[in-house]
Amino acid sequence: MSVLTKINILQQPTSDAWIEQAIANLDIILLDHSHCERKAASGALNFMFRYPSYRELVHKLTAIASEELEHFAQVNQWLDRRGIPLAPLNAPPYGSVLKSHVRRNEPERLLDMLLVSSLIEARSHERLGLLAQHCPDPELAAFYRGLMASEARHYGIYWVLADTYCDRAQVKPRLAELAAVESEVLSTLYPEPRIHS
Repeated sequence: MSVLTKINILQQPTSDAWIEQAIANLDIILLDHSHCERKAASGALNFMFRYPSYRELVHKLTAIASEELEHFAQVNQWLDRRGIPLAPLNAPPYGSVLKSHVRRNEPERLLDMLLVSSLIEARSHERLGLLAQHCPDPELAAFYRGLMASEARHYGIYWVLADTYCDRAQVKPRLAELAAVESEVLSTLYPEPRIHS
């Protein structure tokens, strides 16, 4: 798990069971990946609508939203190549459990949302790296490898924004609390293969 050494905000590495499940179901993983990229773009846009006066946040997340939409288009090209139709998928509990721990009042809400976004991007970085490492299709593996740097940059940007706009003394302890939730929700493998399951 050499990828994890670079992702110190994650408390637990991805299990071997997830790797096996994902590699055995690459078409579903690709379809879910498409949904993840669309949701990531939407999440960045939602921050901009909610916090329009936060200049640095708007600037950084405009770039992230654009990049996530570009990735969405790229994943959809892979779906086309493999003859996989765009279709809805049941969502695993991952995102909803993390968001249920976001506090409702400001400025705590901003801090929690930025840290949850950072954790999601960090896990994406780790898992795309695992897909790149284990995928039997060399072209698809190379595609995943190419996306890893973006995911790493994204989780770093969300972390820096949390440190910029929120009380620095609260950032690390709150990240540890949310990272524990993130690891716990992944401790049981979701029966349907997903990027975050």
